[in-house]
Amino acid sequence: MYVVIVYDVSVERVNKVRIFLKRYLDWIQNSVFEGELTKAKLKEIELGLKQIIDEEEDSVIIYITREEKLLKKKYIGEPKVEVTRIL
Repeated sequence: MYVVIVYDVSVERVNKVRIFLKRYLDWIQNSVFEGELTKAKLKEIELGLKQIIDEEEDSVIIYITREEKLLKKKYIGEPKVEVTRIL
């Protein structure tokens, strides 16, 4: 499945969330990650985020689609971060 995760978290947790998500997904922009995941990896991410964030103060949104080509993207301006996959 293809996943886009966006978050708005308190300053003291933002780096923890970013470092955590970089283990699983591509960092696209500040507070935005995306990439292919298995159901098990997505569950792992959800559990990990619940341990990092304060659910009464922070917000995380996860958009899920079957595959990237089903998600239409439109860019205005230059992408903030170049996405690369090194195997």
